[in-house]
Parts: sequence; structure tokens; C-alpha cells
Amino acid sequence: MVFAFFPNVTSASQITSRKVAIGSSVASASTTYNFNFTLPTSTTVQSIKFQACDTANGSCTQSGAASGFSSSAGPATLNGAPTGLGGAGSWTINTADATSLRILNASNSGSPGAATVNFNSVRNPSAVNSTFFIRITSYSDSAWTNAIDTGNVASSTAGQITVTASVDETLTFTLASATVALGTLTTSSTGTGVSSMTIGTNGNTGYSVRYDGATLTSGSNTITAMSSLTGSSQNSKQFGINLVSNTTPAIGSNKSGGGSGVPTAGEYDTTNQFKFNTAGEIVAAATAPTITNTFTTSYIANIDAVTAAGAYSTVLTYTATANF
Repeated sequence: MVFAFFPNVTSASQITSRKVAIGSSVASASTTYNFNFTLPTSTTVQSIKFQACDTANGSCTQSGAASGFSSSAGPATLNGAPTGLGGAGSWTINTADATSLRILNASNSGSPGAATVNFNSVRNPSAVNSTFFIRITSYSDSAWTNAIDTGNVASSTAGQITVTASVDETLTFTLASATVALGTLTTSSTGTGVSSMTIGTNGNTGYSVRYDGATLTSGSNTITAMSSLTGSSQNSKQFGINLVSNTTPAIGSNKSGGGSGVPTAGEYDTTNQFKFNTAGEIVAAATAPTITNTFTTSYIANIDAVTAAGAYSTVLTYTATANF
């Protein structure tokens, strides 16, 4: 996913340090939207609009809104009190316009600064692998009329990666239309597979890529997640990943492309060492604007002699966040 920023309201000051972290990038998912940004103008803010659009500038009426995005379907709610917006009254949410997340506080006072606003139960746009833009605008009144500062953040929906494994049958990995058959898992062989992802951004402080999901599971039986960096060991129960070229087993490749992104140091960048955190973790990141890199994720699975037969599977979701 490649993220872009284009100013859309030239008469207002630009909001800085803009970032949105979305809990899930799955199309049409109901998820969290957590915004961080800095308002440069000292004027008291009494309302803010976060409007989801399919372009970075131009009209963002119903026809220009990000298709499927909704604040009213949940409906969306504030996740805690916003911070950094002033010093009086309390903020409430208004979901009458489904294309926008709107908050207001008619009793607010003081000057804003570095702000945080978090939402629950926001429905993502419905198009898969599609970039959309959220236009942030602050207002001096409580009716979203008198604009003060503005700025865009960009995000994208993405697909899910399904990993399946069968003891004494075939381990397969699916990404889009690609299927990798890994052969039969035995005590003397290691199941292996790869997926790839390409990412870059013009975000001021780069991006991060996170995965979430369980280990390989069949009913109540699991293949043990490698909770810390460990080498592949046949005749033991293991499931793990890394993002580099390996020799034991011979699988994967180092990143390609001219970007500055790297696998997470000491976690997923060590040859022949694998890990899988069932709580999820960041696997790759960049700290500045960068052209794209392609990362290859290597997956390994081993079993021991008492691993129960069955169809083992898991669903992993990769989420990329750009930092503006």
C-alpha cells in the first residue's frame, strides 16, 4: 500500500504530525480509528470533522465519499475523551453524516495542540485493496462551519492472508489467487511457504506493518507458536515466521527495492531464526518517507511424533499504518 498526501483546503493552516491507526484494514470491517495530530492555530476549537473521501482533494459529497465507509452503521462512538483540544466542557460524537466522524464541544475553551481522538465501531470502506483519504478539519464553532486548520491522512483496505496446514496431508498458504503447496508434514521434514507484501509511503515518519492471528490450530489441538527467536527443529512442534533469506530450511529472501523499510530488528530479521507472537507484532517499518520495498514472509511448521492428525489452519491479517 502506498499512501499520499495532497492539501485540499489552501486557505487554512495545515495540521501537522497527522496519523491514523486503524484496528483492522479488512474491507467493511467495524473497527477502531485512532487519530493523532497537532493543530497549529491557537483559536479555540469547538468541533472537528474527520471526513472519509475517495480522493485527497476536490468534492467529497456523497458521490466523492469513500464507498462503504460509515460512522452511523455501528454507530461509531468516542473511545475515551479526546485530549489536546482545549480545557473545558466535554466532547460528544455526531453520526448524522455517515461519511464523517464528527465531534463537538460547545463549551470548550483554551488553545489546542498535540491532540488524540479515538473512535470505536467505525465501518471501513467496502472496496478491497483501495486507498482512501480522511480529511481532518477543525472549526471555531460547534456546527462544523467556520474552518480553522485542515489536513489529510491516507489509509487503505487490504485482504486477509489465510494459512492452512494438514498433518499427513498438505500445508498451503493463500494470498490473493496464489497457492503454495508445502507437502506433507512429518517428524523428519519441515513445512515451508512464503507470501510477499510491497509497501512505501510519503508519510513524514514512515510506516509500520503489523500482523495479527493465532497459531495453526485444529479443533483443540495446536502447533506451538515460536514465542521467541528459535531455529527450526524437526520432530518438535513449531510455527514461526521471519522476513529474511534462510538456509535451514532453505526458504525466503531478503527485502528488495530501493526503499528504506526494514524487518523489525532482533525479531524478524535474523537468518534461520523464526518467531510467532499470537498477540500480534510489528514485522517491518520505515522511519521516513520511502519508495517501496517488497518483503517476503517465510513460514515454517514442524511436528513431533504425537502431533494429533487433523486439518490445521489460521487466518493472519496484515495491517499497514502510515505516519503523517
